[in-house]
Amino acid sequence: MKKIICVLALATVATVLPASAQTLRYPVKTVDFDIWCTEIQHIAWQRCDKRTAEDLEKFELYRHAVERYEIPYLQQKDNTIRFDEDILRNDPVDKRPDSTLQKPPGAVDGP
Repeated sequence: MKKIICVLALATVATVLPASAQTLRYPVKTVDFDIWCTEIQHIAWQRCDKRTAEDLEKFELYRHAVERYEIPYLQQKDNTIRFDEDILRNDPVDKRPDSTLQKPPGAVDGP
């Protein structure tokens, strides 16, 4: 029995570490157990205070499901912002020439 618990604990740590490394870069909104229990699942607060193993397991499944979808969403959002900044805003072809640049000799301003 102790071996099973140790293996499960190691497996949990192994899966949580990569997920937490991903969430450090992206602002993943975390939900704590009490909010999940009372506001999302609409369970009475008396039962939520007990924190049964079954409820904790359901909460962890919910949290992992949210993170599985939220991290790719935040990555896509970050890529869109970066694309907008790099291509649409910083494109050198679309920039007007700076007026401080020297004009070639004999160049005439305006038409």
